[in-house]
Amino acid sequence: MIADRMIGFVKNSSAIRAMFEEGKRMAAIYGAENVYDFSLGNPNVPAPVEVERAIKAILEEENSVFVHGYMNNSGYEDVRAAIAGSINRRFDTEFSEKNIIMTVGAAGGMNVICKTLLNPGDEVVVFAPYFGEYRAYVGNYDGVLVAVSPDTETFQPNLKEFEQKLTERTKAVIVNTPNNPTGVVYSKETISKMAAILEKKQEEFHTDIYLISDEPYRELVYDGVEVPYLTKYYKNTIVGYSYSKSLSLPGERIGYLVIPDEAADSADILAGANVATRILGFVNAPSLQQRVVARCVDAKCNVAAYNRNRELLYNSLVSYGYSCVKPEGAFYLFVKSPTEDERIFCEAAKKHNILVVPGRSFECPGYVRIAYCVGYDTIVKALPGFQALIKEF
Repeated sequence: MIADRMIGFVKNSSAIRAMFEEGKRMAAIYGAENVYDFSLGNPNVPAPVEVERAIKAILEEENSVFVHGYMNNSGYEDVRAAIAGSINRRFDTEFSEKNIIMTVGAAGGMNVICKTLLNPGDEVVVFAPYFGEYRAYVGNYDGVLVAVSPDTETFQPNLKEFEQKLTERTKAVIVNTPNNPTGVVYSKETISKMAAILEKKQEEFHTDIYLISDEPYRELVYDGVEVPYLTKYYKNTIVGYSYSKSLSLPGERIGYLVIPDEAADSADILAGANVATRILGFVNAPSLQQRVVARCVDAKCNVAAYNRNRELLYNSLVSYGYSCVKPEGAFYLFVKSPTEDERIFCEAAKKHNILVVPGRSFECPGYVRIAYCVGYDTIVKALPGFQALIKEF
């Protein structure tokens, strides 16, 4: 028999992945072109041309034993230096290769830093709605996830409740901006107030509280919106990044952690994260993909394609009577369900071959997430179904 803990994980497996599998089942029945799957944040936009060129050049120019071999658990030094340099140029920071640890995507990075920081019973605060896997990442190391209720007017963090939920057991706070599932970008004002609250609570409790910034969508922003770089607002910040969205490489599992010198016990955290990378079984981030991203640190993702999808889907749904905060980043709409139990709406959507994810997967019932990182034609063909669907309610 499998472990008791795994029985619970299997029973409560991700609704997002369940919808994705449902989409494959429906595609086999109705044809993939007739199923409108908005469940998974799987970019439809191709990787920038620099990625394919880099792969070919690396295989032709670099020694294959080196490219495919082991390296330091933190990653190749020259790759980490290239990434640190890119961050410094863009955000006026002063990182070096020693502040960077290459990770197996953002998920690998989150597990590495949770393994490094958390003792059993330590609390990690998140803001609902939040990416549901955070609960598993924290629970993997016997931490306790503490959720702050959503502000459904703006979906900016509810800072009053946040302050109330910080305790002597709080070890970390996770923020995700641009946000999955809302697409909201946390403003400079929000981040400044959050940092002030954390500083105050650290002094009150005589503890260190780490702010973990999960940033896979940083480059996907619209209308000139700026995403604050959090290390500049709060010294105990650790940044997790993934190239899954910015370079359309979700299956390659490549990202990094930034651990600033200014963070409390930074040397110990860097050493711990290095060891955690090994003992969690990652050993190191994929070697070829490390070489690739080092050559593509300045490559640009096709934000215009996502923006075209955003404008069509948002404007159309609002005109039909749906309610939604217009996303400033990422590639999700978080739409208020026309019925209180959004699971009923999600089931009704299937009758129109539309797949969306219930908001309770993000601890925000009454809403549904629609991932618009799909082909433009998919949205066009799905719109009559969305229009017919809301009329049913």
